[in-house]
Amino acid sequence: MTPVELSRTVQRAVRRAVDAGELRVAVPERVVVTAPGPGGCGDYATNVALQLAGAAGQPPARVAEILVPHLADATGVEDVVVTGPGFLNISLSSGASPAATLVGEICRLGAGYGHGDALAGQVVALRVPYDVRAEVVADAVVRIVATQGGRGEIEHGEPVSLRPVPAPEDPAPLGPDAAQWALLHPAAHDRPRITADHLVQRESNPLFRVRYAHARVRAVGRGAGRLGFGAVPGDVPDAPGGLVTALADYPRILSGAAIRRAPDRLARHLVTLADAALPFLPTVLPRGDEKPSAAHRARLALAEAAGTVLAGGLSLLGIDAPDHL
Repeated sequence: MTPVELSRTVQRAVRRAVDAGELRVAVPERVVVTAPGPGGCGDYATNVALQLAGAAGQPPARVAEILVPHLADATGVEDVVVTGPGFLNISLSSGASPAATLVGEICRLGAGYGHGDALAGQVVALRVPYDVRAEVVADAVVRIVATQGGRGEIEHGEPVSLRPVPAPEDPAPLGPDAAQWALLHPAAHDRPRITADHLVQRESNPLFRVRYAHARVRAVGRGAGRLGFGAVPGDVPDAPGGLVTALADYPRILSGAAIRRAPDRLARHLVTLADAALPFLPTVLPRGDEKPSAAHRARLALAEAAGTVLAGGLSLLGIDAPDHL
C-alpha cells in the first residue's frame, strides 16, 4: 500500500466512524500520513485524530481509539497503535515493503506521481504586477496547480494577489535554468540573490546538487544497462530512510505548493531529495566480481524513482533536467 492509498484508507475509516454515529465531524478532504516520529512505531503515522478532536468535542486520544477498529479492518493494514496525545501508528500487512510498494507506484506513474485532485475543478486567478519575478512565479504556480486538477489564470493589474519580492537586478545573464531557480527557490517574501553562485558546479550550489543527482541517476541506469540488468522494484534493506521519506512526501509537498501558490516549497524539497539520493547512488551497481542480483535491481529501481521525481519537479519549475552534467 502506497502513502497515497493509505491516506485514502484513513479517510475512509473516518467516514465509517461518522456514518456509524461515533464521530460528528466533517470528513477531511485529505489525510496526511508520514513516517512515524519519535516514540512512534509501525510503517506510517497520521495525526488525523488531533485534527478532528476540536470539531468532535472529544480528546484526541479518544478520537484515535474510535478510529482504530475502522482502520484495523482495512485491507492491507496489519496493526494500529495509538501513541502520544493521539497519533495513529499503522503497520501494513506483510508482503512487499512500503518502500518497494512506493517505488513501484512511482515507476508506474512516472511524471504523474504526486499528481492529485486537491484543486479539482477550481480556477485559480493570479493577479500579478508587471515584474519578471512575479511572472516567473505565476507561470510555475500555473503548472503546479494543474497537477492537482486546477486551472491557473494569470492577469495583470491591481489589486494583485501574488506579489513576490522583486529581483534586485535582471536575472537573464544567469541563463534560463539558473535564472528560474534564483527566482523560484527563495520564498516569495525573501529577496532573491542574482549572483554567479547559481552557476558554480559545487556542492554549495543547491541547483547543482539537484541537477547532478538527476544526472547521476541516469549514469547509473546506463551503467546497469551495460551490465545487462534493469530496475525491478523490491525490498532494499539498506535503503536510506531519508530518501524513502522524501519520495513518500512528494505528493504532500506538491499539493501544498499548489494550494499555497508556493513553488519554493517544491524547490526546497527537490534539494532534500537530491541530498538523500546522492550518498545512495554509489551502492547501486555491483562492485568488483559481484554479479547483478535482485538487490541491485531493487536499488536501481529506487534510484530511478528518485530520478523520476527530480525530473518531474524540475520540469514543473521550468528547469531542464540533464542526463549528463
